[in-house]
Amino acid sequence: MKKRTGQGLIFALAVFCLLLVSGRTVRAGEEDTVKDGVFAGQIDLSGMTREQAVSAVEEYVDSLKDIEVTLIAANDQEIAVTAGELGLYWANPELVTDALLLGRQGTIIDRYKTLKDLEHENKVYPILITCNLQTVSDFLVEQCTRFDTEAKDARLVKDEDGFSVVEGQTGRRLDVETSIDRINDYLTGEWDYEPCRIRLDVTEEQPRGNAQELAAVQDLLGTCTTSFTSSNASRSANVDNGCRLINGITLYPGDEFSTYEAVSPFTESNGYRMAGSYLNGKVVDSLGGGICQVSTTLYNAVLAAELQVTERHNHSMVVSYVEPSADAAIAESSGKDFRFVNNLEYPIYIEGYTKNKHITINIYGKETREEGYQVRYESEVLEVINPPADTIYADAALPLGYIDTDSAHIGYKARLWKIVTMDGKEIERSQVNSSSYKMVPRSATVGTATADPQAYEQIMAAIGTGSIDYVKTVIAALTAPSVPPVQ
Repeated sequence: MKKRTGQGLIFALAVFCLLLVSGRTVRAGEEDTVKDGVFAGQIDLSGMTREQAVSAVEEYVDSLKDIEVTLIAANDQEIAVTAGELGLYWANPELVTDALLLGRQGTIIDRYKTLKDLEHENKVYPILITCNLQTVSDFLVEQCTRFDTEAKDARLVKDEDGFSVVEGQTGRRLDVETSIDRINDYLTGEWDYEPCRIRLDVTEEQPRGNAQELAAVQDLLGTCTTSFTSSNASRSANVDNGCRLINGITLYPGDEFSTYEAVSPFTESNGYRMAGSYLNGKVVDSLGGGICQVSTTLYNAVLAAELQVTERHNHSMVVSYVEPSADAAIAESSGKDFRFVNNLEYPIYIEGYTKNKHITINIYGKETREEGYQVRYESEVLEVINPPADTIYADAALPLGYIDTDSAHIGYKARLWKIVTMDGKEIERSQVNSSSYKMVPRSATVGTATADPQAYEQIMAAIGTGSIDYVKTVIAALTAPSVPPVQ
């Protein structure tokens, strides 16, 4: 036991002597600085304090942040950015602690061996850098996705000579998630700290359709024509405009069509004018008034083609250009839309045009119904609700002589039937929809403001009769110019 202790003491003295022989002397503050021969990457940390080492590495990483990176987005569009703008940062600041502890941990022998190793070979700690993935994502979304292009399907164009095909266009879209990984992997692994180019991950979207597939669209599957001969210039212009906006649309199998999306927004810049439309039981002027005649005409063509209707609403009050239950209203304020799906095996083409104040909508496709098969639709009125007597509103804020009249509207309850025949024999009868239309009495707002008590009594008495026609007669008498007596 004593022998072992003596051997250990002798060994310790030998190590001490070797330290003295090595010529190393203890300097003031040596325990707070990095040993000689210790590097962070290419940065010599020898003799540096913690603060000096951290500052040196941070200065180096900051210099990398200024290096330009060129990102290549969809359609080979190039976007210049710096590594710093991609959120580059120093990922292993703990290396400074490791460097400070080198040669100060373990047994005397371990520390001695470490110091001797440093005399022959430098200790190099790698500087690890990485990117802030959220910063990369934000940059890609804000600056790079703007170069994406949507795929454009092949489509049909119809003219006097028939149909022709416009070829589709391949779409290209940036895959943000995989592009984040591609940037981070390159800058943290392959990068040589020189200006570089990184091609982002862009996926291609192939267009649908080709000339052979669209060549099958030749047959008239459904058609409808309605008249707007009684419409004024503004309403007629709105019908023309809405028809123009849906003309020429190609729908592939499974596509759903929204009339509202196709014809909106209802603005002057989109071709609309102020014209009458239904609102809360009254006819009021609004941008796009009359557009529902377009959706209604389309509805009847869709029914004739036997496409799948997914959304349809009747008007609040009955319209004059189709039978009850054969209408389809759209309204921005109430969220009404007319939608349908191409549930056929082939594409379809929507043609719309106006002529002599008539709107016609045709739906073309490939006819697969048997010869002798016919479909028609019948409106059945279940109830007629006639309006009661006139309603008159006296308005003391308006001058005597003012009168504004709203027409009466008969209320209806109706339903639409689909009748299918084969060689003239009925083989199917099914209900398509049911509709309820408001009854609205004829009404008038009459001004009563006057300084003449007698005239006021006369107009109030006329209002009391409940007859709009009589009120008009009294107003005409009260506002007629006086005739001077004959001399």
